[in-house]
Formats: sequence, structure tokens, C-alpha cells
Amino acid sequence: MKASAFAYARPTSVANALELLATHGDKAKVLSGGQSLMPAMNLRLISPEFIVDIGELAELRGIVVKGDVLTIGALTRHADVLKSPEVAAHAPLLRDATAHVAHPAIRNRGTLGGSLAHADPASELPACMMALEATIIVCGPRGERRIPAQEFFTGIYETGLSPQELLVAVELPVARKRSSHFFHEFARRHGDYAIVGLAAQSIVVDGYFTDLRLGFFAVGDRPLLANAAGELVNVPVTPERLTKAAAVLSDELDPQEDQQATPAMRRHLAKVLLSRCVSTLLSRPDLRSGAPE
Repeated sequence: MKASAFAYARPTSVANALELLATHGDKAKVLSGGQSLMPAMNLRLISPEFIVDIGELAELRGIVVKGDVLTIGALTRHADVLKSPEVAAHAPLLRDATAHVAHPAIRNRGTLGGSLAHADPASELPACMMALEATIIVCGPRGERRIPAQEFFTGIYETGLSPQELLVAVELPVARKRSSHFFHEFARRHGDYAIVGLAAQSIVVDGYFTDLRLGFFAVGDRPLLANAAGELVNVPVTPERLTKAAAVLSDELDPQEDQQATPAMRRHLAKVLLSRCVSTLLSRPDLRSGAPE
């Protein structure tokens, strides 16, 4: 199949793009890398009347560290995130997660902002944004808005963006001293959508978590920043404590059934990832689940 007919414009600036979005409203769609939008259009899952192609807006590309903030432009491609020494030094969780985004051809075209705006609940990067305490920066007719990542994702393929707004950048606090991270996903093949995944960021001091953020994905209609982490912070992590955290996590999850997995399977795998994450970050093999790789 091919996309239905549409009008097309390539703005020359962010201001120009916002003018086009204000004019066409919810009849328009923004094209950045096109790795999600174009397949959906070709399958006639969506049929926008107007395409705003922001792919040439150089002002939305780039990775910069200023003070204790790492800023990544919305049009920065996944491949550039992977190669960035700034990301490797200050947000290594994001680097590791990006390596699991689809395949090289997709990573060479797909953009960070496009992935976040698409808000696929099985996507790696939204969960990373929540684990890393990111701020999503959007621009619209009323100026700039700064949205905490935890508030940005509102449902399956839904975000806090209005039809007249444009995601322009992401800000991440640079990794703190003694910080460590964990990333793993279960997928049938590398590059496939995750069955269940976990992106975690922590601070470990003297064998204790002083901070722990657990960003699960593919476990509901949006990424989940798990409250179960609170069961493991500033306390000795024993097998019994971990079992309690797993029970809290199970109550938080709202997994869906599809051709890949049942809700029960997703709950099980999420708890496996929790125990592996805690074991890895604390270097405690006694906490590791015996479930298969």
C-alpha cells in the first residue's frame, strides 16, 4: 500500500514550522526521521492532510554539555547518540539503550525527538528519559514549555504535546558521582520490539542504594517509572526485601496481551529484570534470578 495524498512543506526555521502547525492543527504531522511516520502512512493507519518536514532544521541537531546539563537536539539521530563522547561520559544508559533501537539503517535516519514524540510503549528511549530524570523541551504558539519526562508520556502513542507544538530538545542532568546504570530487554531477536525491558539509573554507596530509578517499557500503555524502587533505597537489600519489591512491581504493571506474550509472561519477565538489575548494580550474585537469558 501507499500513503493517501497529502500536502507537503519544508520549513526553514522552528518559527516557520510552528506557523505551519498553527495553521493546519491536527490535520498536520511532523516528519523528522520518518522511521515511524512513513510506515504508518503507507499502511493507511494514519492519513494526515499536511506534512511538515523539519528534517533540515540544523538548529535542532547537536549534543552539548553546559555545566551539569547535557542537551540533545530533537533531530539528533540515534547513530549520532551512539557515537557521542558526551553521551558516553554523561549518560551511558542512553548510549546502551540506543544500541538496541531497531537496526543500523533505522538508527541512521531515526531521531531522538521523533522516537519520544511517537511514544511507542515498547520503545527503549522514553523509559530512559524517565530513569535519567530528563526534561522534554517543546515550543508552541505560547512559547517554550519544559515537561518532566514522567509527565510527558500520557498513553499509547500519546504525549503532552499539542498539535501546535514541536519537541525541540531534551535536557539530562549529567551522571552524578558513584552513579551506575543497567539496561536489558527481552526480545525475540536483536532489533525487534521488546517483550519487556528495563532502563535503570542508581547511586550506590557502601553497598546501599541511595537512589534508584527503574524505567520499565513494554509493560503497559506507556513507560513506567516503578514505585517498587522505593522498597530498595536506604535499606539492606535482602532476598526477602527484593521479593517484596517484586510484589509491589507486579501490582504496578498493566501488561497487554499480544502475539509476543501474555500478561503473565510479561509480569514474570519484569520481575526477572528487577532481580538481575539489583544484582548487577550491587554486585550481589545471591540476588540474581535463575530465569533463562
